[in-house]
Amino acid sequence: MGVSARVDGGIAEVVVDAPPVNALSVRGWFDLAAAVQEAGRDPATRVVVLRAEGRGFNAGVDVKELQRTPGHAALVGANRGCYAAFAAVYECEVPVIAAVHGFCLGGGVGLAGNADIVVASEDAYFGLPEVDRGALGAATHLARLVPQHLMRAMVYTCRNVTAAELHAFGSVLEVVPSDGLREAALRVAGVIAAKDPYVIRRAKESLNGIDPVDVKRSYRFEQGFTFELNLMGAGDAHRDRFLEGS
Repeated sequence: MGVSARVDGGIAEVVVDAPPVNALSVRGWFDLAAAVQEAGRDPATRVVVLRAEGRGFNAGVDVKELQRTPGHAALVGANRGCYAAFAAVYECEVPVIAAVHGFCLGGGVGLAGNADIVVASEDAYFGLPEVDRGALGAATHLARLVPQHLMRAMVYTCRNVTAAELHAFGSVLEVVPSDGLREAALRVAGVIAAKDPYVIRRAKESLNGIDPVDVKRSYRFEQGFTFELNLMGAGDAHRDRFLEGS
């Protein structure tokens, strides 16, 4: 369990398995960042598939870890870990395909939003519950998946959107039955892996270079407000309320 990686035929699969809901600990976020970075730097890798086992793709940070850790070390660690993992996906030297099933919440949106391609199962849904947790962040990445006004509505109301809705926007490439998700992601990966690897790596670099938003700086700006909310007591209050209801 945790984060694992393997390369086969030029396709690296990075798999998250952190029961019960793939809410990652501080270490888990840094492990994920390291696995994606290592996969991208490996000359044998031509494309990365990022997926998860269990009930859903990712439920964000481990709120229980935040609340049981004295002081602010876990909050700072989680913020830095998320920053590292999101950046690793974005800056990976080869394209990253996110294979999303079930819930993709909070940090999951950060991962999927920074991926090059998203393939999703029919039961997949995406959302940012941050306002209800006394935090902010990953609107930077949600804005890469949905139009601006819907992104704002999702942040304010914490509503979710389905994979089918994202497919209609063009931000999800394919929506497939749950039992065919890995196969679909590997099929798309296979098309990319068959291309000239040098050209594909330069294509990734060039596409990042023409992005209108610096996703790393934008996300770091959002994180500053999470720290403010925590200093003012809103973070703890909302996280405690969430754990009481879980």
